[in-house]
Amino acid sequence: MKLSKFAFELPDELLSQYPPEHRDESRLMVLNRKEKTIEHKTFKDLINYFDEGDVMVLNNTKVFPARMFGNKEKTGAEIEVFLLRELNAENRLWDVLVDPARKIRIGNKLFFGEDDSLVAEVIDNTTSRGRTLRFLFDGPYEEFRKKLLELGQTPLPKSINRAVEPEDEERYQTIFAKNEGAVAAPTAGLHFSRHLLKRLEIKGVDFAEMTLHVGLGTFNSVEVEDLSKHKMDSEKIHIPAKTADRINDAKANKKRICAVGTTVMRGIESCVSANQKLNSFKGWTNKFIFPEYDFSIANAMVTNFHLPKSTLMMMAASFAGYDFLMEAYEVAVKEGYKFHTYGDAMLII
Repeated sequence: MKLSKFAFELPDELLSQYPPEHRDESRLMVLNRKEKTIEHKTFKDLINYFDEGDVMVLNNTKVFPARMFGNKEKTGAEIEVFLLRELNAENRLWDVLVDPARKIRIGNKLFFGEDDSLVAEVIDNTTSRGRTLRFLFDGPYEEFRKKLLELGQTPLPKSINRAVEPEDEERYQTIFAKNEGAVAAPTAGLHFSRHLLKRLEIKGVDFAEMTLHVGLGTFNSVEVEDLSKHKMDSEKIHIPAKTADRINDAKANKKRICAVGTTVMRGIESCVSANQKLNSFKGWTNKFIFPEYDFSIANAMVTNFHLPKSTLMMMAASFAGYDFLMEAYEVAVKEGYKFHTYGDAMLII
């Protein structure tokens, strides 16, 4: 499978810049893999495709305000710092991306906040754009984390070409977010409202939660034409035993198991036993799913419309079937569906 097979023309106006007024009123395209049919619905119509005993698997990761702006010592140049992952809590070490990268060297100090209340020193050049920073903060760890939250901004993706607005703080989180650690939202989950979850619950649909802290690796561009040579960045994952049990029971009873988002699908497919059951697991995954791939657990999936040549689109194509997904994307562009983070949704059954 080649990278070039996932290229398509995406008009700029279809890149959604704002969330819909109500979470569950975005558009929903329903793909039936067996019948090869495409239906056009509203997201709240999702309830009509699920019955008692079916399971929806949700990613309960919570986005932290990972984007910060600091000033370089001496020159005062503004530097954007994107917190990727904490390396060492005691020593306040973080892996970060910096922009513009060319201006930052080992030993440079960066000052954050109007009163320069937080200082960081660059101690390592880890990649072409990445750095390791040591934050110079004498207070207790809780105070340090509080300071990061205070100075950080909601890390909207670059495709949203506007300043962060107050509503983004709420709308760039799912309503079931609880375990902080993601630098990007699991976007399929953004469509669920409390009202829709309640209606699904009343109908007898079960929910199983897992955590996959979404990192920027999910969105990194693929640089190789041969997809088998692409390496995903590792992301932290936790599938509790009760989640695995619930899903395995549903599978045994031939119920519908719906992965809400590519992160959930990647998470559960990373933890399949030899006898095709889901194992509980706590650790890391760098699983990359692209066509042709045999899925073991979920038989339904909610996902957004993804950018050309993205690993997310490749996973959706693996699940829907490459030709069927490309047909659906062609229809989506023609019908004006919104793409990417705040865009519309797709249900593949």
